Amino acid sequence: MITSTSNDKIKYMEKLRKSASFRHEEGLFPVEGIRMIKEIPGERVVKLYYTEKAYERYREEIDSININTGFEDDRLVSESCMKKMCDTENPQGIISAVRMDECAFEDIISGEGADKKTAPLILVLEKLQDPGNLGTIIRTSEAAGVTGIMISNDSADIYNPKVIRSTMGAIFRMKIYVSPDLPEDVTKLKASGITVYSMHLNGEQFYEKDFTKGTAFLIGNEGNGLSDELSSLADEMIRIPMMGQVESLNAAISASVAAYEALRQRIKR
Repeated sequence: MITSTSNDKIKYMEKLRKSASFRHEEGLFPVEGIRMIKEIPGERVVKLYYTEKAYERYREEIDSININTGFEDDRLVSESCMKKMCDTENPQGIISAVRMDECAFEDIISGEGADKKTAPLILVLEKLQDPGNLGTIIRTSEAAGVTGIMISNDSADIYNPKVIRSTMGAIFRMKIYVSPDLPEDVTKLKASGITVYSMHLNGEQFYEKDFTKGTAFLIGNEGNGLSDELSSLADEMIRIPMMGQVESLNAAISASVAAYEALRQRIKR
């Protein structure tokens, strides 16, 4: 059993938790908790650590986890070591290092949903900073039938531990493309025959549009909304109707409303 919090393996997992640049250098990200770890597909688990209490409680699930690369290091760690590695205040006693699986631009425009013939439905996220918002959008996207997410590379890291927890496993199933040049990629979306809509206060009535064909929604930063540059690239500007004195909606709420309206139209069709 590893008992020292200064052990190299413990420090490695701690750095993986804290540093986005280190996560991307290693191509790995940490995942906590038995429920989330059970969601990990295939052979993407590279490292696994757990406490005695966790093994006693989850023995069957832990023994069934397929660990890639033949990793045979000490997996049993003390409670203090587990706390050092984890992002949560009260860890469940199990953590893994998981291989990243990022998508290319072509992956998100394929439009292949569960029925393999769904028209593309894409959320384009610009400079989204809040990990909770991002995780919620990823989770809601799966539920609403979004076929892909495009996010600017100056947004919150999609592998931030808070993002991972908020997705409740959807991170392993959604196609997510991190764009190095969002305006250029939005232009490519349009060239692919996908209609691009910007969510804008000066836009036209949201519920009068047809989202049954290839569709992309541009969602802006929590504080400043969409940049003028990106908004100007949209085919149309649309707005979600709001009552009272509310001026804008949370980014995750806006994305959810848009995605579910598209889903409603597609189911109705």
